[in-house]
Amino acid sequence: MTTTWDSLEPALSVRQVLTLERVLAGEPEVVAGASHLDRPVRWVHVAEAADVGVMLSGGEMVLTTGVLLAGDEDKQAEYVRSLHRAEAAAVVLGLGRAFPSPPDVMRRAAERCGLPMVVLHRPFPFAQLTEEVQSRLVRRKFAAVSLSEAVRTELTALITAGAPLQRLLDEVARHSACPVVVTNLAHRVLGTAGERPAVDDVLRDWERIARQAGGTEGDGWIRAELGGRGERWGRIVLCGYRGDTATGRLLADRAAEALVLHRMLGGGAACSWEEQSAQSLLTDLVSGVVPARQLLPRARAAGLPVNRRTFVPLVVRDGDTGQLERLLRLLGLPGLVAELADGATAVLLSLPRDQDADALAVHFATRLRTESGTDRTVVAAADPRVAWDDVPTGLREAQHVADAVADSSTVLDLPPVVRLKDVHLRGLIRLLRDDPHVQSFAERELNGLLRGTDEDLLSVLRTYLATGRNKSRTAQLHHVSRPALYRRLEAIQVRLGVDLDDFEQAASVHIALLAHDAQQQ
Repeated sequence: MTTTWDSLEPALSVRQVLTLERVLAGEPEVVAGASHLDRPVRWVHVAEAADVGVMLSGGEMVLTTGVLLAGDEDKQAEYVRSLHRAEAAAVVLGLGRAFPSPPDVMRRAAERCGLPMVVLHRPFPFAQLTEEVQSRLVRRKFAAVSLSEAVRTELTALITAGAPLQRLLDEVARHSACPVVVTNLAHRVLGTAGERPAVDDVLRDWERIARQAGGTEGDGWIRAELGGRGERWGRIVLCGYRGDTATGRLLADRAAEALVLHRMLGGGAACSWEEQSAQSLLTDLVSGVVPARQLLPRARAAGLPVNRRTFVPLVVRDGDTGQLERLLRLLGLPGLVAELADGATAVLLSLPRDQDADALAVHFATRLRTESGTDRTVVAAADPRVAWDDVPTGLREAQHVADAVADSSTVLDLPPVVRLKDVHLRGLIRLLRDDPHVQSFAERELNGLLRGTDEDLLSVLRTYLATGRNKSRTAQLHHVSRPALYRRLEAIQVRLGVDLDDFEQAASVHIALLAHDAQQQ
């Protein structure tokens, strides 16, 4: 993807040229084509011949005194038509000896053609105007090319350093000073950058806006295609770029080149960017750092239906992200999938409100276990949410449930979809593990063991309580004799100052140990 010097549009429009100090000194007056003054001016020429159009290539502002046109209305009309056919930007006529007032024939012809026609009431050397405009155009073009090369160098350096996609987009947004959006061909947003409020404004109704904008570059919407080897797989869009179109195109082109290179060197498919987008969104939802309401435009732009929906927050243990996405497509369930941490994967289903959310969640979990071929796959869920603002709490609850059964030896006895009620006390402790009161309780109850150096005693206590204080089973699991186990249990009771044969004291120690273990994970 290359942009040549000749393909650059200049940064000056007819309207801007007319505001230059040297032009204002000539007292310009627009006598025709006033609605077309935003045409770009690529160059400035002085020409008098009636067939001037054959010498133009488009975008020129033509200056004339009309010396060769005076007295011949046919030549005057043909002069304007010739400029129109050559797609000239405008014609500027200096009033004087040839034309003391604007010629009606030229004015009418220009109005019919939609060609801006300007007359100068005070004569001045055309050379001053051409010099002024040409120098400005050259400076603008040079500045645009220089910026383009600087951006290319910076983005290439980031790619070489292994920077993620977001870092590249942030750099593009910094140079363009406007929201930057990367989408697939279906307008699904894969990445964004820029000031968050401005980005959210763009994303609020993204699909409609993107389709309405189409392939045009009006209002600063500048896009460049992403792809290679004859195949397109996405696009990057500068949304509301305020500079001139030429510079915006260069920035978009340089950004597109960098993104294609990033994908090639990363060895991943374009869908990996979709995964990154979903991961970023769901991670922000789980963390609660960003209010859910602020994330709604991102969710909508990522392709998640959000209007009048039931949201089912799920967290899957020992599940493959690709497998989960394929299963959602197979079952026709709209949702997002994102890998979290420690082997957990978040799945957020978005279902029509007239569907049975619980039944569909069970169906999804059952199919997942069947296709994965193992009963160790755990699907934890929170109760369905009908309000988007409640989704973060639901995801965190599902994550707590998944954590609560992560190290459990009773996975086989769990239902297809595990909820908070299924993990009982362990689930409650997981939810409360960050509470200072719970932390203080655990430290106080286990202090006699935690300040010691014998980790084996803590492990024996954990097994003893987990087996329902079954001494035979505990001795078997730790490969020790019954007398040796008795000695260790006695040492534990002495250090903790408790009687493990007393149900209430043993329960208190058990709760403290569950809280301690939950805090370590």
